[in-house]
Amino acid sequence: MAIGPDLLPRVASAMLLAPVVLFAAFIGGWPFAVMLAIAAVLVLWEWLAMTAARPGRVLLALGGGALLAALASLYSGGTLPLAAAIALIGAAALALVARGGGPARLWALGGMVYAAGVMFPAQLLRADDTLGLISLGWLLAVVWTTDIAAYFCGRLIGGPKLWPRVSPNKTWSGALGGAILATLAGVLVLRAAGIESFLSAAPVAFVVSVASQGGDLFESSMKRRFGVKDSSHLIPGHGGLMDRLDGFIVGAALALAIGLLHAPDAPARGLLIW
Repeated sequence: MAIGPDLLPRVASAMLLAPVVLFAAFIGGWPFAVMLAIAAVLVLWEWLAMTAARPGRVLLALGGGALLAALASLYSGGTLPLAAAIALIGAAALALVARGGGPARLWALGGMVYAAGVMFPAQLLRADDTLGLISLGWLLAVVWTTDIAAYFCGRLIGGPKLWPRVSPNKTWSGALGGAILATLAGVLVLRAAGIESFLSAAPVAFVVSVASQGGDLFESSMKRRFGVKDSSHLIPGHGGLMDRLDGFIVGAALALAIGLLHAPDAPARGLLIW
């Protein structure tokens, strides 16, 4: 198996970020909310920088303020519609202030939606007193296993490329292997947590895994669109937070949507109990 030059950066960034994320997720409460807030604002900063949005500092201040207000609303017991309304007001403000015409305004608005995806799903799932930690652990297991398994299955098996124009290194074997092993990881997490319907949730893990791979492809296409290699140099030698969270953002958004559709008052339960 040929190991690509990106393996060591992947391992290094995982060793740097994973313990912090897992510790904050375990504690929950305000430490977890603070971590999400920092991550969301940094992702917005990377998005605005990648898209060359102007005036950058003003847009970051407006968007960052709206993100923090929305998360504070959620943390203090506010409803999702209220928090979403705050974020949407911020997105509208970015669209109005951004310079460069229609496309630039749409990209600025999209940055708010993307950054909100860092914090809304994770905060809402973790807030469940009974299944919050389990649902977040399940989500991280599915997304992280997808990324790791897709990399190694693609390198080991090879075969036809998934979407060479957007991401020349990704293969169909990696995508399928990542989804299958991520599904197994999700099942094992629920089995270990003592959830009797662990097999019934397997299809949910599969579709969330596919969504996370879609998030990876989306960011790859975005970087090609704007001619950048990494979203930033925030993690020296390894890229930025968007490069690490692209799959999580989309996978978490779908996980939350499924949970809300299945159990509007308890999304963590709706996601896991079938």
